[in-house]
Amino acid sequence: MSNYDVIVIGGGPSGLMASVAAAEHGASVLLIDKGAKLGRKLGISGGGRCNVTNVKERDELISHIPGNGRFLYSAFDHFNNQDIIAFFEGLGIALKEEDNGRMFPVSDKASSVVSALINKVRILGVQIMTDSPVSHVIYEEGSVKGVQLGSGKTISSAAVIIATGGKSVPQTGSTGDGYPWAEAAGHTITELFPTEVPIISREEWIKSGELQGLSLRDVALTVCNPKGKKVISHRGDMIFTHFGLSGPIALRCSQFLRQVQRKSGTDTVEMSIDLFPDLNAREVEAMVQDRLDQEPKKAIRNSLKGLLPERLIPLLLTKADLDGDITGHHVSKNGLHALAGILKRMPVYVHGTRSLSEAFVTGGGVNLKEIDPKRMESKLMQGLFFCGEVLDIHGYTGGYNITAAFSTGYTAGKHAADLRLS
Repeated sequence: MSNYDVIVIGGGPSGLMASVAAAEHGASVLLIDKGAKLGRKLGISGGGRCNVTNVKERDELISHIPGNGRFLYSAFDHFNNQDIIAFFEGLGIALKEEDNGRMFPVSDKASSVVSALINKVRILGVQIMTDSPVSHVIYEEGSVKGVQLGSGKTISSAAVIIATGGKSVPQTGSTGDGYPWAEAAGHTITELFPTEVPIISREEWIKSGELQGLSLRDVALTVCNPKGKKVISHRGDMIFTHFGLSGPIALRCSQFLRQVQRKSGTDTVEMSIDLFPDLNAREVEAMVQDRLDQEPKKAIRNSLKGLLPERLIPLLLTKADLDGDITGHHVSKNGLHALAGILKRMPVYVHGTRSLSEAFVTGGGVNLKEIDPKRMESKLMQGLFFCGEVLDIHGYTGGYNITAAFSTGYTAGKHAADLRLS
């Protein structure tokens, strides 16, 4: 029976970083993955370019991790976004900052990041087992004793780090394997749900496909409660699909849509699109009036071209109860007011999200009340550690989730290695 100081289960970003940290702190480390390749999810992150972290200041960074981001303060004391940047640059990966603080490799290739990280793991002497599914983690008398593989082989260790991810993007191997092992140790798993996921709408104009593929740039998308009050609003880009809404701001709103559904008990939730977030309603009305005054004899559906996306104009006019064929000088004050109102708050009734397997991030996971935030160690089972998406932590896309993965991975690896000295 083999013996290691630390066993890491899962070769994603958190597991790879945990392996590095544990080995750097003197532990003999075994990294086990059920797949044939390590770093599969890392390799497709950031659209295949690998958004390795985000440079925002700590408090702002945590504000972009709405799913229990405050739990990460202690982990960031050990390994934060600046440490992540220094780590990869130390591996020879030059990084560049893009919009909203996102950090990418200059190569624009996730493969360069994955290769450098795996190479670092190998240099540190970490033993790697791929194509090796774990059957279960072995617990005896309140302590970790090792793992048993699907083949029946037992490997002993006083420290096991579960870094198996959630249930999103299952093609990369994230199929929720770690949850039963956590439950076997006495942990509770909070409800799992999709976050950073496209939104479904059954509106007729969505189902007709008339706006399918239309992108809106720099707009504001808002989730409303049943009383019409704003729950959350995000500004940026979005796209209409054949089933609803997608794009960065739709993904960010998705978890709040679910919250409203759960609290209200209703399937249908109102969202709204502000097409001119820098202007108030009066300014929008004046802008449209000016456009109609320039060509008073032209049909308004034609006058509005250039001001609004052409494919969107018929729907906006319908919602404002305006005939697109009337000319500019025939638009009443009430009609103009109604149109301006729609441009500032175009309603979209939505009915849920796509499935967890289609989400970028898993919401829910191992209950954080049962985890020591300074060590990422279980409070219920000595020698059991967790890191990455298996935990009940989720953030927006833009380098926030991977920052949490690297940070919790490093913290878990460092403290798992310390066990051999105790």
